Amino acid sequence: MIVKWFIRHQVYESLRSSIWQKKLAINILIGLLVLLMLGYLLMLGLLIDVILNEMFPHQDPVLLFNGLLLYFFGIEFVLRFFIQSLPTLNIETYLHLPIRKSYIVHYVVGKSIFTIGNYLSWFIFIPFAFKVIAPAYSTGQALIWLLSLIFFVFANNFLAIWVKRHLVSKPFVVVGFGLALISLIVLNYFKLISVTALSANFFAHFIDQGFWIIVPVILILAFYLFNYFHLKTKLYPEELNIKKKEKRDGLANIRYFKSMGLTGQLLSLEMRLLWRNKRTRSQLVLMPIFIFYGLMFYPQEEYQGASVFLIFVGVFMTGGLMLNYLNYCFGYESSYFDNILANYTDFKQYIRSKYLLAVSMSAISFLLTIPYLYFGLEILLVNFAAFLYNVGVLSFALFYMATFSRKRMDLTRGAAFNYQGMGASHWLSMIPAFLLPIFTFLPFKWAGIPQAGILFIGILGLIGLIFHRSLINVIVKQFLKSKYAMAEGFRQS
Repeated sequence: MIVKWFIRHQVYESLRSSIWQKKLAINILIGLLVLLMLGYLLMLGLLIDVILNEMFPHQDPVLLFNGLLLYFFGIEFVLRFFIQSLPTLNIETYLHLPIRKSYIVHYVVGKSIFTIGNYLSWFIFIPFAFKVIAPAYSTGQALIWLLSLIFFVFANNFLAIWVKRHLVSKPFVVVGFGLALISLIVLNYFKLISVTALSANFFAHFIDQGFWIIVPVILILAFYLFNYFHLKTKLYPEELNIKKKEKRDGLANIRYFKSMGLTGQLLSLEMRLLWRNKRTRSQLVLMPIFIFYGLMFYPQEEYQGASVFLIFVGVFMTGGLMLNYLNYCFGYESSYFDNILANYTDFKQYIRSKYLLAVSMSAISFLLTIPYLYFGLEILLVNFAAFLYNVGVLSFALFYMATFSRKRMDLTRGAAFNYQGMGASHWLSMIPAFLLPIFTFLPFKWAGIPQAGILFIGILGLIGLIFHRSLINVIVKQFLKSKYAMAEGFRQS
């Protein structure tokens, strides 16, 4: 009965929302796309044994499929972490009512069971179980294998939610999971372990020995209870108030920022904005993806010596996070941009603080790419030239284009599939980001001196760094010219 009330109240809340009508058409379109996706997944489930036989003839399709499952659950975990929304409920409206708090927490945790992502994989698992496993073994073994995978999907769901809830309060938990996944990838790459063989052996137990189904059941219960007790400790308003009073802002108390005067204060505010809001925090968490982008290409022989492509990868790895930040650096402040114009007096310091943060992002990214020296000295030199280009040329180009931002942004929404705040200037920023360094390099490559081209790109960035004060003045003048048009655009909801 209580669960029915919760569901009814949330339905009413959605229907009475002022943006319900705006979202209706979008939801209908998304629903049609989901139906199309389900059709493709069902087709894949019916044909996956044929695909595996064509790709790997004379091999057991069940063994091949089981060997891919650990990869599947790893990718699914990452996608859930970045895309799936956390289940929420306006708890304060129920705390004064005679309702057990455990009912409220169980409802919030259990809501995620009905997420559409929990059921997409069924359209692959079910056909494979009864088309391939049942004839080769037995229907009972196929059913146990199928149920085990479904339970693993739900366990993955609760695990992703638990890790995501710790993103702010205990970021080391998220970092730990990230390092574990990265370590597994590295160990597999250097052939110290075989993830495929490990996966095949592990999931074969669910066919051969049915009692192994207890493993995913235990994981579901464990991860469910992790979420339950985590939320239950945060359910009491008086405890939340005490924690808010006692909470200290570590970024605000960094002594180095204080020693930088106004610039340091602005840097501190900028970093807190990035970390405290959902959309910006999601982009910060993407940083490891930018850094490990090189692992997709550097080990491949066909990319060795392909300097044009190496420049593209270098710019992306050392400047991807900076590009995301500078493209929207003014849009992030759209909700209080009028207050900035009314109260800030030194806009040069305001612009300079953003530039320093962007340079810091690119510098950290470059330092993290140094281990790619393992694949050759040329890669390190290309990445260094790309880094200089990013901080000396690209940063100013992006900054200049950002002054043409006119669209308001809601930072409480996630970054995945969120195109709010994007305009023509953001798409045009791709030209100096990726096309300009490549076009600069091509004449040197055609002349047979590619090393000189890489050197020239680095020199361009170095020149930009030498004249950074003059370039910042240009950005300030453009900002002062555009600030009122920007403010007018940001007021439009």
